[in-house]
Amino acid sequence: MSTRTDKIDALSEQAARGDDAGVSLAAAAWRRLRRNPVFLVGSTIVLLFVVLAILSPFLAPHDPAVPMLGDQVVRARNQIPPVQEGHPLGGDQVGRDLLSRVLIGSQQTLLVGVLATLIGLAGGLVLGTLAGAMGGWVDTVVMRAVDVMLSIPGLLLAVSIGALFARPNQYTVILAVAVVQIPVFARLLRGSMLAQRHSDHVLAARALGVRQRSIVFRHMLPNSLGPVIVQATLVLAIAIIEAAALSFLGLGNPDDRLPEWGQMLGQAQNVIDSHPQLAFWPAGCIIVVALGFTLMGESLREALDPKSRR
Repeated sequence: MSTRTDKIDALSEQAARGDDAGVSLAAAAWRRLRRNPVFLVGSTIVLLFVVLAILSPFLAPHDPAVPMLGDQVVRARNQIPPVQEGHPLGGDQVGRDLLSRVLIGSQQTLLVGVLATLIGLAGGLVLGTLAGAMGGWVDTVVMRAVDVMLSIPGLLLAVSIGALFARPNQYTVILAVAVVQIPVFARLLRGSMLAQRHSDHVLAARALGVRQRSIVFRHMLPNSLGPVIVQATLVLAIAIIEAAALSFLGLGNPDDRLPEWGQMLGQAQNVIDSHPQLAFWPAGCIIVVALGFTLMGESLREALDPKSRR
């Protein structure tokens, strides 16, 4: 009798403290996220980045491809348009407005990061589902291919893929970064599906004679996507950094009339000793945005992990 009373008292204390008893996993995770300052900081950075990227064509004060300050550019190395009225960040090496190029570059960076992550996620879902659902020789073949890809450093693999194209552009960067992310998603999804394979609801569905396809797509796959979605948030930060690295190395879009942060960094390296602001602004933006996605992804992972509940 005393044991039952103690359980009732414990539940009452949990309810009084507002703990996660009696709510769904998503609701409990959201409740913890709202109280997590790390998540709030990360989500604020990501939200500002997305809004600026979407509205950048309207917020940019000048055309990023037109050298409006070209008359101030002299062939001498140290002559770059300084900060002045109408140009709060000054100009670049050929006299184009730096603020406008940073704003438009955010849109290109977001586009590359999101598309590379989505393509990598789609490829990982296909391979992970095949390996986790079918097992046997299919699982062996898929995972050995994944192991080979994971044995190569990600940036080195992306550079190798980007170098295969005779004319690199924005889409070759997206493809190179996406291929690097495929094995990460595939291994994670395969592990989640193997854990679901012996769960009670899957065993019950098999006992009732449900077809294998329905078990995979209606029971195993939906319940395995949580960790994959969280990983996608973290991969966005990695995709942005790797895309910037490829553009910095000259494997991105060669047309600088459409700016991108990594491309701007590559162009600024020749004058970084005399005009570090040309590298400071795109580099700072890359660091802050990657930090925002990382903070948000780590907070999501912690909130959805039952072992980390407080």
